[in-house]
This record gives sequence, structure tokens and C-alpha cells, in this order.
Amino acid sequence: MRTGRLEIVEVDGIAKECRDVYTITYRSREKASPGQFVMVWAPGINEVPMSLSYTGGVKGFTFRALGRTTMALSALGKGERIGVRGIFGNAFKAAGRNLLFIGGGTGIASIISAAEQFSAGRRAVAVIGAKSGDEIFFADRIKRAGAELIVSTDDGSMGEKGFVTDAARHALEKDHFDTIIACGPERMLRKVAELAVEFGTPAQISAERFMKCAIGICDACSMNGALVCRDGPVFDAKFLLKCEDFGRYRLSPSGTRVPI
Repeated sequence: MRTGRLEIVEVDGIAKECRDVYTITYRSREKASPGQFVMVWAPGINEVPMSLSYTGGVKGFTFRALGRTTMALSALGKGERIGVRGIFGNAFKAAGRNLLFIGGGTGIASIISAAEQFSAGRRAVAVIGAKSGDEIFFADRIKRAGAELIVSTDDGSMGEKGFVTDAARHALEKDHFDTIIACGPERMLRKVAELAVEFGTPAQISAERFMKCAIGICDACSMNGALVCRDGPVFDAKFLLKCEDFGRYRLSPSGTRVPI
């Protein structure tokens, strides 16, 4: 069983991406691909899963500062130490010449490295969305990667007004895509999966669920028998739509099944 060696690393840099979203970078020789994740330990507090927004020699993870652990991480400075365990999970794959990236909220962090690695030499469109313009981040990285950028916000303060799935539908109606690569809130991702089936476009969707162990033991990330940490986090859209819980229910930290 791959448990992942805990590596103590120094914070190489910390950047505030937008209102309450931060990126921490660190140096590691572990090989990583877009879509994979690590378990990050804030000493004395907790260990939490983080998708990698940078996958090279300098790695990074991007997160919203909400709870005790992420608030503590957001307050760190360069040179301070954290624990990193992993690399875990499967990865996104570039399939075909026409790619559609869809990112909602902090899910943008999960698709950015795929956009950077896969866009060159392909027709790539990235649709990203959030509640308001002050929650949009990595737009410049997406444009530098060579992808066409489409922004949507719920309140219309930046880009198109409406949900990111509305903008994704417009893109699918306008162009043919060989692959969809997506991450975001689970209710949004269920809609993306439904769009993928409707338009006959294969979709790789990164699911985000509460995790404790990341090695398939605790069952905290269970979704109709599949474990997000072991079997994902990247799943095929058709598989996810067969999961009764996907986009509807999740397990709480205590293991209770609760509506999303």
C-alpha cells in the first residue's frame, strides 16, 4: 500500500491570489501530474488534501482560507515549515486536439496545470467562474498557457453573468471538443457531467471529497463504493452520473450522509 512519505518542506513562497485564496509553493523532487493531490500537514493542527496547482520542481497548492487549518496555512511566511505527504491519485490526460477546461471556485486551481501542460499545439478553451469578480484567479496563467479564456460570475461583475455551466454550455454549442477537463463544487460538476453526456463529449472530472487518510482506509471519501483518494480524484463523467450520491450527498467528518 502506498502511504506516502511525509516530507517536511520549507515554504518557498506564499501569494494571495484574490480575496481569500492563497497559493503556497515549495520544492520537492516527487514527480506529479495535473490532477494529482497531496496531503498537507499544518504542524499542531491538522492534515488536509490539496490539489496541486504547480507540478514541477517547485510545487504548489492553492486554497481558500476558511477553517482553522487553511487559516493557519494562509498566515505562514517564507521559510516556515509544513508537512507534505504524497503524491496521490490519478491524473488528467490530454485526449484529442480540442480541449475544454471548466473550473469553478477553487476548482480553478485543479485545472490550471492541465491547461498549462496540454494547451500548446491544441485548440484550448478555459471557462472559469465564481460568485463575483473578486474571486476569480489564475486568469493570466490561463492566457499565458495559450488557452482562450471565458470568465463568468454569478453577479455579472466580471465576464458573462451566470453560472460557469451556462458559459460551458455556450462553448459546447459553439465548438466541438474532444475532451472536457473539469473541477469545482460538486453540484456544478454534476451539471458538467450531464452536459458532457448531452453533447457526447468525454469528460474527466476531478471530484473533491472530505479525506482523512488518502490511502483508502478511512472510507471518509466514499462515493457509492468508490473512494476518491484511491480510485480518483479524476473520474469519467458517465461513471459519476451512475453514483447516486454525486452532486447530491456527501459524508460529513463524522461519517454522516448529508445533502450537498
